[in-house]
Amino acid sequence: MPISLPGPLRALLPRRWRRNVPRVAVLRLSGAIGAVSPFRAGLSIGGLASSLERAFTTPGISAVALVINSPGGAPAQSHLIHQRIRALATEKKLPVLAFVEDVAASGGYMIACAADEIIADPMSLVGSIGVVSAGFGFDRLIERIGVDRRVHTQGEAKGMLDPFRPEDPADVARLKVIQADVQALFTALVSARRPKLAAQGENLFTGAVWTGQQAVPLGLVDGLGDARSTLRARYGDTVELVFIADKKGSLIARLLRRSAPGSSVAGEVMAAIEDRAAFARYGL
Repeated sequence: MPISLPGPLRALLPRRWRRNVPRVAVLRLSGAIGAVSPFRAGLSIGGLASSLERAFTTPGISAVALVINSPGGAPAQSHLIHQRIRALATEKKLPVLAFVEDVAASGGYMIACAADEIIADPMSLVGSIGVVSAGFGFDRLIERIGVDRRVHTQGEAKGMLDPFRPEDPADVARLKVIQADVQALFTALVSARRPKLAAQGENLFTGAVWTGQQAVPLGLVDGLGDARSTLRARYGDTVELVFIADKKGSLIARLLRRSAPGSSVAGEVMAAIEDRAAFARYGL
């Protein structure tokens, strides 16, 4: 008869007494995807590599659960995280389950596709399979305040999309080519990982989002629920959920990074605002 004790106490028992108790590693993936800094919390392969390794090497686990809450972000970082999850799952021969809380959109959905199964809250937002590039134009501002900006380049495309000069249609055309390539790679990845997509699969790649409930018949997710109740239903009430903590380093280390030479407070604050705007697009 298995001994039912809270996880921390169960871990103190001799292994022979708790060998029949199933364990699942749980890793939370929250935030926009891209560069991480003292001013900008988020997801990147550099920041997640250690946590992913610890999740997949947790002793005695039956599966790894990823709890996702991300509006997306940098496509390359999204893909690198996706690939690392798949590599570890294959190496350790462990099933991966993704649980969507508020949102798994764009790159967040790409990461969710690394799982063997996606479970979403019925009110969550899922999808946004597309590519967006956003920025600001300051050309009229610097003209108004009398600033003369001088830039010298070699290579006709080196100053592409410079925010301090008027938008050039040729730059936009180049950007569209890049976006089309990224979109093609994104849709191919989703199609490969989600073989049960609805027949109108091409209509799912427009950048639109759906609620978790709407996403089930479309094949974007496999079912509805949350991590705790789903894992207990699947592995039993005695399942031990091993939460993998994010090791951010000491407060002193973070403060030193914040004041490091070359760090741009204004740039970091602007990046944080952009991250907040990414969530705001989905009413979060």
